[in-house]
Amino acid sequence: MITKELIEPRSIVVIGGSADIQKPGGKVLKNILDGKFKGNLYVTNPKEHTVQGIQSFRDASELPHVDLAIIAIAAPYILETIKTLAYTKGTKAFIILSAGFSEFSKEGKNLEQEVVEVINSVNGSLIGPNCIGVILPSYHGVFTLPIPKLDPKGCDFISGSGATACFVLESAIPKGLTFASVFSVGNSAQLGVEEVLQYFDETFDPMNCSKVKLLYIEDIAKPELLLKHAASLIRKGCRIAAIKAGSSEAGSRAASSHTGALASSDVAVNALFKKAGIVRCYGREDLINVASVFMHPALTGKNISIITHAGGPAVMLTDSLSNGGLKIPAIEGPDAKALLDQLFPGSSVNNPIDFLATGTAEQLGIIIDFVDQKFDRIDAMIVIFGTPGLFDISDVYKVLDEKMKTARKPIFPVLPSVQTANREINEFLSKGRINFPDEVLLGDALVKIYNTPAPAPLNIELPAINKIGIREVIDEAENGYLSPEQISKLLDAAGISRTNEKVVNSEAEAVEFAKNVGYPLVMKVVGPIHKSDVGGVVLNINKLETVIAEYHRLMKIQDTTAVLMYPMLFGTEVFIGAKRDEKFGHLVLCGLGGIFIEVLKDINTGIAPLSRSEAQLMIKQLKGYGIIKGARKQDPVNEDLFADAIMRIAALVVVAPEIYEMDLNPLLGTSTSLTAVDARIRIEK
Repeated sequence: MITKELIEPRSIVVIGGSADIQKPGGKVLKNILDGKFKGNLYVTNPKEHTVQGIQSFRDASELPHVDLAIIAIAAPYILETIKTLAYTKGTKAFIILSAGFSEFSKEGKNLEQEVVEVINSVNGSLIGPNCIGVILPSYHGVFTLPIPKLDPKGCDFISGSGATACFVLESAIPKGLTFASVFSVGNSAQLGVEEVLQYFDETFDPMNCSKVKLLYIEDIAKPELLLKHAASLIRKGCRIAAIKAGSSEAGSRAASSHTGALASSDVAVNALFKKAGIVRCYGREDLINVASVFMHPALTGKNISIITHAGGPAVMLTDSLSNGGLKIPAIEGPDAKALLDQLFPGSSVNNPIDFLATGTAEQLGIIIDFVDQKFDRIDAMIVIFGTPGLFDISDVYKVLDEKMKTARKPIFPVLPSVQTANREINEFLSKGRINFPDEVLLGDALVKIYNTPAPAPLNIELPAINKIGIREVIDEAENGYLSPEQISKLLDAAGISRTNEKVVNSEAEAVEFAKNVGYPLVMKVVGPIHKSDVGGVVLNINKLETVIAEYHRLMKIQDTTAVLMYPMLFGTEVFIGAKRDEKFGHLVLCGLGGIFIEVLKDINTGIAPLSRSEAQLMIKQLKGYGIIKGARKQDPVNEDLFADAIMRIAALVVVAPEIYEMDLNPLLGTSTSLTAVDARIRIEK
């Protein structure tokens, strides 16, 4: 719980305040003073009567009532100090800058938990320990620099790393990106990124609150809380970008299914962010560029006009946008000719619009007006304008600023001459503008934002499935892999179309199935995990002699308990899987099936339950989507049936959370059908 005492304290004490501003206790006190805190400010320091002009008390017991304590003393002395503050001074908010807790040792972790218990007992708030503090309009409670000039319409930034928070600010401020607040949560002993985001959601006021939230996360401790409040904020009109660090793994475990091998923790993070509508970033500059795009009007379409006086940057930007799915459409017709007539000879308006190195501020204004008012196909503009240093370009940036105020379409400025035109750029930034020094990074950010879906619907309606039938199978089953008969019952109950199949345990049963069903047939071993690797799959069987011979050969393969038989079907092989993640819930995966899943690892992932729009997007964002659509006149896969099957598997694992891993690989898809021909399901109760 975030208390009002943390956000707007009437009084603050710096425990361990110092005159030495090279120490955390001294620097945080100086920052609070420099920030013009309007309430009562106290210090505890047993060796001093005054510290930086503030009265100093020997210890916490001598203090009057205080709302917020910022603590910068050694970890072993903190618990007793907090008890004094919480129980006798009415303190309801604490920021512990000190390290030496759960990040340090088992004893430190135990101490940290005791601190949390004390603060919880008085319904207080704790930021930290092991953090740099917070920067809020009411006070600057950090021991670091830089401290941005706060703007209520800037970004709210929550970071699990104090150093990362500082480095993001260092890079963002010179570009013109502004901040409304900064929270460094450190060890997140009580309040982590998720809880601060929850506070932003529950107190959101569209007229007065920032609509841009930035997150740096090292561990998603509460994915459901993050999903709930991120999606809620985005539905209210906010935009959220996040770095989730720690995406690589030193090694992958030996998995018993394709799903188990592919559904890593980072796949789960991607699925969570996609479901919430969070734009995922992978570094500080990435985060800053996405945030800077957020500070401009949102794109309403994918067609971009590039306005430039330099050919090279326009080519690189065009590549970045085009490779990400945005368009730079040709500009033609009478209006294009009219525009060209107002530019110097040699200019081009085809798009990119190149008005040459000799182009003027007046010409830039004319171009922007044409694009904004006459070229209806264009949804946004990117203006690239630097200088070799031969003349002042303040007039160009003045026109750019004025047009950004009046244009109906978004305008993104790329001003690369950050050294040569430093004065002109700073003048532009002083008007509340943001600069994108690198056109490719801007292009990448626009692509990333455009391709991030909106949050999933708040209430997802599950497809109609036989819940009673599903529970009967699961309740009767033991841990481990389900038998083919149990799998068939589950798929039938979930409404997944499957092939006519039979597990045979004798030559006579194999012969009877072949005579009843006809040819061609498939025979597979029951028991071994990777059937193909042990020669346990036989396709396109067309005669009875082969059925008999293969039955006896397959039964001799190690670990084989029976043989599965079904008709040989044809179509494009696709895949659906599910994996239970202990933090994130069930992940549902889809992709191309058969050997493609092993070789290409081309999958998309969602978190159950899944809406139809989520399932459709999972399909469309596959790299192999062209194959699903029917490449080179091949029969396509019915995308509606594919999406329906994905939704049904997501509904199945909601009803049967005991399902630990499952593979439907392959399903054979045609333009009229989607049929599961092989499945593995493992349950862990």
